[in-house]
Amino acid sequence: MTKDQLFAFAQHITPQKTLSRTIGRIAECENTWVKNTFINQFIKKYQVDMSEAVNSDPLSYRNFNDFFTRAIRSELRPICEQKNGIVCPADGAVSQLGEIEHGTLLQAKGHTYSLTSLLGGDASLSNQFLGGSFATVYLSPKDYHRVHMPLTGKLTKMIHIPGKLFSVNKVTAEQIPSVFARNERTVCIFDTEAGPMAVILVGAMIVASIETTWAGQVTPFNKNVVTWDYSELNKIEIKKGEEMGRFKLGSTAIVLFGKDAVKWEESIQAETPTKMGMHFGQIKEK
Repeated sequence: MTKDQLFAFAQHITPQKTLSRTIGRIAECENTWVKNTFINQFIKKYQVDMSEAVNSDPLSYRNFNDFFTRAIRSELRPICEQKNGIVCPADGAVSQLGEIEHGTLLQAKGHTYSLTSLLGGDASLSNQFLGGSFATVYLSPKDYHRVHMPLTGKLTKMIHIPGKLFSVNKVTAEQIPSVFARNERTVCIFDTEAGPMAVILVGAMIVASIETTWAGQVTPFNKNVVTWDYSELNKIEIKKGEEMGRFKLGSTAIVLFGKDAVKWEESIQAETPTKMGMHFGQIKEK
């Protein structure tokens, strides 16, 4: 068994949710010694650049989660203003991007997964994205962990899908089939000038929670899919480049568009480093 295979196997036998909830409680701890120790060790291990943060004093944060989801100086992440431009939703690196072919998305070389499964088994919803485009951005521990809107959109639906909490790094994506469609995730559907857009926040090992700007923490203790319908309510509109959600302890964001709606920037491919706000693609002219 290779080192990568052993790492994947260990995740299958790890009590994922118990570990994640335990780490989550520690990350919310406001004891000075506990939170300062964790923050200092984290900065040292991952070489976090605190000069980018609005609050550059790491020990002034209320707890580890506040530090981890720290705001970044806006001038360091200018939002692409190109006409019909799509902006990158997060700092990190592209895991994969391309076309949604035959109802599947590319996870890693040799691995694909089902669009319908990713969206919680809702065939009518997945039909809106058949033949469309997807982009998967992996946020590493050192990255800025807020997710922003690729385009201005009006929220129509939010779906929380329970699942596993496998790691979502490159090694896991290459070893564990359908990891993004197996992990706990929150699917957010928006109406945009390019048609329907999904922004999917995928949970992972030791992720304490997923939050959205309109609902706060979205982690219902429910074994079933939970859907919130916003289509009949007062429209929640979020502008391009504005924050729409965040991860506590990091993970992956997946963006979906419908058929013939967008074209990704040609220079972007798997493993391309990303910064939130950079030009990520273009709306196709009809």
